[in-house]
Amino acid sequence: MQEFDHIQSLWQSHTVAVKLSADEMLAQAKKEVNSMRNRSILNIAGLGLSFLAVASLLFFHFQSWTTYAGISVVLIAIGASIFMLYKGHRLISKNDFTTHPNEFLTSLKEYQISRFNLHHKMYWIYTAALSIGSALYFIEVLSYMDLWAQVLIVVFTPLWMIFCSTLVRKAVIRKDRERISLLIEKFERLGSQFKEQ
Repeated sequence: MQEFDHIQSLWQSHTVAVKLSADEMLAQAKKEVNSMRNRSILNIAGLGLSFLAVASLLFFHFQSWTTYAGISVVLIAIGASIFMLYKGHRLISKNDFTTHPNEFLTSLKEYQISRFNLHHKMYWIYTAALSIGSALYFIEVLSYMDLWAQVLIVVFTPLWMIFCSTLVRKAVIRKDRERISLLIEKFERLGSQFKEQ
C-alpha cells in the first residue's frame, strides 16, 4: 500500500506544462466556433423541417376544431423555438473572432446566457405547449385508432416526454455548458497571450 501511495504522490507532483502557440490555439478555437455555428444551423434546420411536417397536417380534413387548435399550438411552440435558436445563432455569428476577439468573447458570454435560458426557462414552456397541443390533437385522432394503438400512444407519449426532459436534457445541458465554457476559457487565454506579446 505504501508503494501505491508513493507512486500516486510522484504522479501528482509530476506536472507537464503544455504550451500552445497563439496560432495553434486560434486554429483550435476557429474549429470549435465553426462546429458550434454548424450545429446551431443544423438545429434551426431540423426545427424548420419539423415545422413544415406539422404544418402539412393542416391540409388534412379533420372534424373537430380541437385538432386544428392542437396543430396550431405545436406550430407556435416550434416557431418560438426557431426564433430563440436563431437569436442565439446570430450572437455567435455576428462578430469575426479573428478581427474582434473581445467583442466575440462578449457575444460568446451572451450566447452562454441565451443557451441557459433556452435550456431552463424556454424548455418548460416548449414542453407545456407540446403537451397541450398533442392532447388537443389526439382528442379526435385517437378516436379513429384501435384500442391497442390508443393505449400505446397514451402511455408512450408521456414516457417519451419524461425521458427527454430528464436524461436527454441533462446530457445536452452538460455537454453544451462544457463546450461553451471551454471556448470562453480559450478566448480569455488567447486574449491574455496577445496582451503579453
